[in-house]
Amino acid sequence: MQCPYCQISLQAAASECPACRITFPRTSALVGALPRLAPVVADTTRSLSAAEQGKLKAGIERMQRRFPQLVMQVVMHQFPQEHPFSMHVFWLFNAGSFAGDGRRGKDNHALLVALDPSRGEAAIMPGYGLEPFIKPEALDHLLELASPAWEQQRWADGLSSILDGLDQLIESVAIPTEVASSAWDGEN
Repeated sequence: MQCPYCQISLQAAASECPACRITFPRTSALVGALPRLAPVVADTTRSLSAAEQGKLKAGIERMQRRFPQLVMQVVMHQFPQEHPFSMHVFWLFNAGSFAGDGRRGKDNHALLVALDPSRGEAAIMPGYGLEPFIKPEALDHLLELASPAWEQQRWADGLSSILDGLDQLIESVAIPTEVASSAWDGEN
């Protein structure tokens, strides 16, 4: 885990960053109130058409049927420039409580995809329950795959490619290799 402000490595149980002393309450004081967000797909920038939002929501709903513990949220928003994007995503994930109040820590299986078209920045943040299974390098790769579409302002296409990649990634970690190979061998 990295500090969302200064990016140094942190212990998962750290109450604050030892270098910059950032905490969730301090982050909230810096950035203010949570914007009003629609569930599943929130586009405060109005960059997505209603049809594009509907298509993304349908894709997310399919994923959530396959993986019932998963909670997905896509947010397109223009974040203030004076703070690092990673801090905004950390704040949004925690303030938004997308997994629900009763699902914290290892029970938090939320995934947030945040995109700021004006900054040209995006991030995918997994809940603590997914962090051991989904590596940052895999998430960075998915963001790289979306970049060509986003460079052409095809926001929905980039988001769709991320959702497709997340679906495959989650499938690969949801079924342990031993179980999958024994199923193919006809073993129980």
